Amino acid sequence: MATSSQRPTGAPQDLAAHLMDLAMGHLFSAALRTAAQHRLADHLAGGPRTVEQLATATGTHAPHLRRVLRYLAARGIFHEDATGAYQLTPAARPLRTDVPDSLHTAVLMATDELFLRTSAGMPEAVRHGGASFERLSGAPFFEHLGAHPATRQLFDDGMASLSAPVDEAVAGAYPFPETGTVVDVGGGRGGLLRAVLRRRPQLTGVLFDQAPPLAHHLLDGDELKGRWRTQEGDFFAAVPEGGDVYVLKHVLHDWPDDHCRRILRACRAATAPGSRLLVVDCVLPPGNAPHFGKTLDVAMMAVLDGRERTAEEFATLLSAGGFRLTRVLPTGAFPSIVEAVAE
Repeated sequence: MATSSQRPTGAPQDLAAHLMDLAMGHLFSAALRTAAQHRLADHLAGGPRTVEQLATATGTHAPHLRRVLRYLAARGIFHEDATGAYQLTPAARPLRTDVPDSLHTAVLMATDELFLRTSAGMPEAVRHGGASFERLSGAPFFEHLGAHPATRQLFDDGMASLSAPVDEAVAGAYPFPETGTVVDVGGGRGGLLRAVLRRRPQLTGVLFDQAPPLAHHLLDGDELKGRWRTQEGDFFAAVPEGGDVYVLKHVLHDWPDDHCRRILRACRAATAPGSRLLVVDCVLPPGNAPHFGKTLDVAMMAVLDGRERTAEEFATLLSAGGFRLTRVLPTGAFPSIVEAVAE
């Protein structure tokens, strides 16, 4: 069967196989989750191993494990060598739990049954509008997280994992000032703020979010001692005043336009004219160009009634919040930096 990474030749049977392979993409998610749960990448970190060796090490059923590995290897996740042993590929490396850019917990989050059921409800979301998550669970996503600590922990862990490589890319791509204060609004555990402060020894920072992520912040350590503080609050109501640069990383894409305008107005109320605001989100390219943001866009639609946006949509949204878009900077990761100035 043709994989989703292969282009069909145009023959009817090839086109049919390609379409059905895409339709069964949920099996690829399940296979990735299987690899993550059994930490197959960790067991291959020392070099190639046979299926039997992996099955013994993981306590799994070797014949079934072989079939899952063969399926993943056909997609570039792991590689079977001439002896029948499996080894890591560059695409499989982030499944390891012991590497700096690990996506292990992000994969577990994205493939959790909660999100798979939400995606399955997409036809009704398209029919009626709104998020399929709320229709299925009876509560908005973040309200649901507040009532289910285990799910909140899964989400926070997964987002921290997904954010880690992005944080370094953003910190390196933007010319943050040498001095002043950076306010990370909705900054989660503070991975981005930590990366920025490490690069600018004279900067100070404020990590602003709700209590659950702040309780597990990443800012402790002698290197940053005395240069940061956390503040709990609601960014729909108000954000900390006095910052020189405000950052909204993976915040606006969670919300529809009317909610985003409220967040931006709260930021504008805290800033002086000329202060900078950095929105770190995907900026969608036009036309049929592939981009991970187009995947995230339908995920936001299903889970949160949020969306990814084009540069033009960001400009309009920022203007309504009292900011003027000045430039869009690539980061080397999937999101871009949308820079705006308070007017």
